[in-house]
Order: sequence, then structure tokens, then C-alpha cells
Amino acid sequence: MKERLEQIKAEAIRQINESEALDKLNDVRVSFLGKKGELTAVLKGMKDVAPEDRPKVGQLVNEARAEIERVLDEAKSNMEKKLREARMKAEVIDVTLPAQKNRVGHRHPNTIALEEVERIFIGMGYEVVEGPEVEKDYYNFEALNIPADHPAKDEQDTFYINSDILLRTQTSGVQVHEMERGKLPIRMIAPGRVFRADEVDATHSPSFHQIEGLVIDKNITFADLKGTLAEFAKELFGEETKVKFRPHHFPFTEPSAEMDVSCFKCGGSGCRFCKGEGWIEILGCGMVHPKVLKMCNIDPEEYTGFAFGVGLERIALLKYEIDDMRLLYENDIRFLKQF
Repeated sequence: MKERLEQIKAEAIRQINESEALDKLNDVRVSFLGKKGELTAVLKGMKDVAPEDRPKVGQLVNEARAEIERVLDEAKSNMEKKLREARMKAEVIDVTLPAQKNRVGHRHPNTIALEEVERIFIGMGYEVVEGPEVEKDYYNFEALNIPADHPAKDEQDTFYINSDILLRTQTSGVQVHEMERGKLPIRMIAPGRVFRADEVDATHSPSFHQIEGLVIDKNITFADLKGTLAEFAKELFGEETKVKFRPHHFPFTEPSAEMDVSCFKCGGSGCRFCKGEGWIEILGCGMVHPKVLKMCNIDPEEYTGFAFGVGLERIALLKYEIDDMRLLYENDIRFLKQF
């Protein structure tokens, strides 16, 4: 029996020493120490051993098991150490190499332009006010002195949800909400997204952004309007910028005008950018119509005011010399990363 146990132990140690992987070591453990292993078979044969020899045989079996387990554990430990060293060598980090740069996003050209406009007007004491994009017909049209038969209310221009609800075509409705609050005086701008049923091309989109401004106070004149917008143009396009006002018609202002700025590329001498005219149309403006004030419960005999509106995309296209509005919405990283 002793010779049998020595043979089993020697064979187990030989197989352990020849093993090159952890799974092979596990196979050896199962083969010799498992439920159906060779040492277990010896223990099961103890019934054939004389009773007086059983303690001695049992001791020999336990000594053989202990020796096999010791050699197994030692081999496993050495193998794991070598694997760990090999993995660490393969995963070594060269701290002298430049780090991988994260691709961090940045502000959209529209956002950059909007923040600059807001900074200019906040610096002049204006408040930034927002309102709903889904608006009532009353606030989008009627309260702005636009009657039911006005061409601007044609369904070809406006997205109607029903006869009374629509997607706003301008942010002027925010001004009406603010006037109805009755907290005077008012100095505000209302930036936001608006919607019109336009075909997509280089200068049009069914969804775009406007910035509309409103001032209501005592003794406000057209001179205040001109001075405010002239200062705005200089802050936005440069100190040498000049402004020109041309008579126009808007239902919610009287008198009304469109404002041009001198071309900031050629200084007004004429170039490709301004199409040789020296001037660039930038916004519409005018004195708030007395009827609009009355509908908002503001006495036009005591208070006057002016309003203006400019397209945010218009500013971005001019300021950054972009010739196609669609570039702002196509999410082409090659274009956007220039800003």
C-alpha cells in the first residue's frame, strides 16, 4: 500500500511540474484529489485493509494528500505570479507619451451670437424675457394690430394647430404678455425660436430664431429708438459702424422703419459682401402703435415706446460671413469646429 501511495504521489508531482496553465493544474487536482481521484479510490478501499493497519494506511494517505496539495498550491502561486508579471509588462503605461485629447464640444454660432446680443442689451439695462412657442392667435396677431384678414395670417405662412392655437411666427407675443402684466416701465428683449411655413433654402427655414426688443416708458421718442439701435450696431459690428433708417410698414408700429448698417467689410465703399451697395439690411423697428398699447391697458397719452426685431441667424450669417443658413443646422463638425 505504501508503494502504491508513493507511486500516486510521484505521478501527481510529475504532472504538476509539467503543467503550463492554471486549467491544467485544476485537471491534476481533480484527477488525484477529486471524488473520483486516485487517492479517494485508495480511501474507499480501506475496507479491504486489516483493522489494525487502517490507522497507519490512513496516515499515509493523508500525508500523500498534504504533499500533493502543497506542491499544487506552490505551482499555482508561481504560475499566477508569472501571469501577473507578464500582464503588467504588457499593460505598462508610458507616462512620457502625450495624453489622448477628449473631444469637447463648444457653443453653436447661434448661441455665440445670441449671448453677444444679450450682453449688449443687458449692459443698456434691458431684461431678457422668454415666452411660449405654442401661442394663442390673439397674442401672435390680434394684440399686435394684425386683423383676421391680414396676409400674415394666411395658413401658407403660419403653422396652425387649430383656429385659436398656433406655433408662434414671431416673439412679439412675449412683449404683449409683458405689457399685460402692467409693470411699467419696460425694457426687454425676447429671444426665441419661431416657425413659418417656408421652404428650406440658403436664406429660409421653417424654424429659426428671432430677438425682439421693447421699451415702454414716459416720453420715449423715435430719437431714443435711433440712439439705442445705433449703439447696438456699433457694439455688435464695430465702432465705425453707421446706421440708416428707411421708412417701412409694420402693423404694430407707427411710424415704422427698416435699419441698415454700413458694411463692416468695406466700410461702406461697396464690396461683394454688401453686393456693392455699402449697406446691409439688419432689422425692422418702429414706435409702438397706440392701438397696441390700448389693447394692453396702457394709456398711449401717458406712455410711448419703441420695438424692434432682428433674426438671430441673420446676425450669425453676417458676423461670421456664412453664405448659407443651412450650414447652421446640418451638424457638420467640420463647419461647427471653426467657431
